[in-house]
Amino acid sequence: QVQLVESGGGLVQPGGSLRLSCATSRIIFSDSNMVWYRQAPGKQRELVARITTGRIINYADSVKGRFTISRDNAKNTVYLQMNSLKPEDTAVYYCNAYNLDYRGHVTGSYWGQGTRVTVSS
Repeated sequence: QVQLVESGGGLVQPGGSLRLSCATSRIIFSDSNMVWYRQAPGKQRELVARITTGRIINYADSVKGRFTISRDNAKNTVYLQMNSLKPEDTAVYYCNAYNLDYRGHVTGSYWGQGTRVTVSS
């Protein structure tokens, strides 16, 4: 059974940092595009950062310059380094892995259970 397990969330003061991790199992991690999403209370889930199999990276405008996504294919893990955190970053953060076929169609998509990040003084 495919598993994505997020960790690293918690309570942090504004301006602080956290590093989220998403450890995966039973997927071919190197063939998987990895995405961090977040969902704040009462809001829709939004994409935060993505790193493709070719290490192409994109970020939501709201986190550019503050968050850094990275992946370690040897450890089957994706990370999200979050600096200069703001109260509006408060959300549950989810890890997503998806695969594409040669036509660019999604052939599989898997989610973690989420990790809560609270930014508050």
